[in-house]
Amino acid sequence: MTWSEKYTQEFQPDLNAVAEYINSPLWTELLGFMEETYGVTPKIEYSKCSGAPGWNVKFKKGGRALCTLYPEKDVFTCLICIGSREVAEAELVLSSHEALRVLYENTKPFNGARWLMIAVTDGDVVNVVKKLITIRACVKK
Repeated sequence: MTWSEKYTQEFQPDLNAVAEYINSPLWTELLGFMEETYGVTPKIEYSKCSGAPGWNVKFKKGGRALCTLYPEKDVFTCLICIGSREVAEAELVLSSHEALRVLYENTKPFNGARWLMIAVTDGDVVNVVKKLITIRACVKK
């Protein structure tokens, strides 16, 4: 059963249900990083977005979206927006990971930013995601 079939708009999961469905230590690692580093609490929201409809987990700091996490069975996807002020630092970070560099290069800009949907599949990917989040959190508006 897929995430959106299991948790319809009328049935909101809690963080324990999300963690159980994802069943990945990378999930726990990233949530711990977000809470310890930025003091942010995850917020579960429902999205009707055609790209990834259903319940997701968002992290915001000072009104700025840091990332959105989309649950999948045994894995999750992290949406990170790379804006014009973040490009140089993000490209430097992404140059160390071939698959993510290619993802970035193949993602067309939308409203002046690249919206990266990153499948968090291993420790190397989660480390790059943490660096990209740090760039988003530190860039001045």
